Amino acid sequence: MKRYEQLANDIAELIRSGVLSAGQRAPSVRQASKNYGVSASTVFQAYYLLENKGLLRAKPRSGYIVCSQPNHHVPAVERAQTTLTSTPVDVSKLVFSVLGSVRDPSIAPFGSAFPSPALFPMQRLAKSMAKATRMMDLRSLVSDLPPGNQMLLRQIALRYGVIGVKAPIDEIIVTNGAMEALNLCLQAVTRPGDLVAIESPAFYASLQVLERLQLQAVEIPVDAKTGIDLNGLEGAFKKHPIRACWFMTNFQNPVGVSLTERKKQELVNLLHRYQVPLIEDDVYNELFFGKTPPKPAKAFDQEGLVMHCCSYSKSLAPGYRVGWVSGGRYAKEIEQLKLMTTISAAIPSQVALADYLEFGGYDRHLRKLRNNLEIQQNKMRAAITRYLPEQTRVSRPEGGYFLWLEMPEQVDSLKLFNLALRQGISIAPGPIFSATRRFRNYIRLNYGYPWGPNSEAAMENLGKIARSL
Repeated sequence: MKRYEQLANDIAELIRSGVLSAGQRAPSVRQASKNYGVSASTVFQAYYLLENKGLLRAKPRSGYIVCSQPNHHVPAVERAQTTLTSTPVDVSKLVFSVLGSVRDPSIAPFGSAFPSPALFPMQRLAKSMAKATRMMDLRSLVSDLPPGNQMLLRQIALRYGVIGVKAPIDEIIVTNGAMEALNLCLQAVTRPGDLVAIESPAFYASLQVLERLQLQAVEIPVDAKTGIDLNGLEGAFKKHPIRACWFMTNFQNPVGVSLTERKKQELVNLLHRYQVPLIEDDVYNELFFGKTPPKPAKAFDQEGLVMHCCSYSKSLAPGYRVGWVSGGRYAKEIEQLKLMTTISAAIPSQVALADYLEFGGYDRHLRKLRNNLEIQQNKMRAAITRYLPEQTRVSRPEGGYFLWLEMPEQVDSLKLFNLALRQGISIAPGPIFSATRRFRNYIRLNYGYPWGPNSEAAMENLGKIARSL
């Protein structure tokens, strides 16, 4: 990381933490140069970067001022009625209607589950793919059956080591995206009719998987500030024969909240006490905005109970469909299930990603991606403040690319979805994130697309529709 980028990160952290608040002057160029031991030109570069992110603005004869940040009251938590009853899951029809709404390129994709392809190094990846095709040993078409290509497995294991996670290479299985990894993990530890603890609200794909596998959901509330309710989870363990948990510990979709390291440790301790496995969905872990990458719950697991699922679909190569799981004590069973179902992830994709991870500048790409996402979040949040009803409350995640909004009680998000779609705007309505169709006046918005005049106009129209309700 260049010195001016490090300085910009340090000052951004002061703004995020409230040490520097809206309207205050940032340290003068001379003062910052002296305090941080850098040249004036380095300070100017850092301040230009912070201007671009919407965190500072230049004021004539006054230096740089901290921008007024949009109202960031987090949404209230609508407590799932977890008197801790189990619920059959039936959300697919509703989910498919939302997914179908983003296929038309003319639609504003605020309801999409994916970031913009424009954010990824597709040309450089294409070179890695061409190289993989030329250089690939034909024997690898057989030898790279599960667990996967050895070069890629080695790169994945190295990145685990960077964040301090012990993940033996022989416990890693490459899959067709994270969704297959999550499916295989669930199949490894459950049978039809079993109960699975999920978050509330939860990523709708987890509900669809439970529906397909004929499993029942026990919804555990997620607090928008602190994450999963561990007391509620322990109560569920005491009341029900829960066979597995499926949680997102970092930048949870849709809320955006991350568990602290202390809470991840407490979660793992609870799992150990009741001997319940965790399927950890951690696909956004590389998309953090701060200085330090968040650790997964896997980092605190000493008994192999945590199956850590991840993917390059959200951070590097969405179309390549390469994910993986570090399966702990369940690795062999997951590997056998993979072999019995889809046999192998595409070998050329695996080899191409291994090449890119080693030679293509992955960390440089990630720094640019995180910077773009943070800028886009600031712009969307500012637009929410300008256009949506005043009572709207919005989350402020420190990574990922989703915002979770609590609308005024009168706003039915399903009606809002249908009316907005007629105006060429897609959103994700709250009820698709619950097995019990809760969160009627909540929506999730995707800021993972470059911001422009069309985005601004779409937010303005969305605000008009919301106010009409």
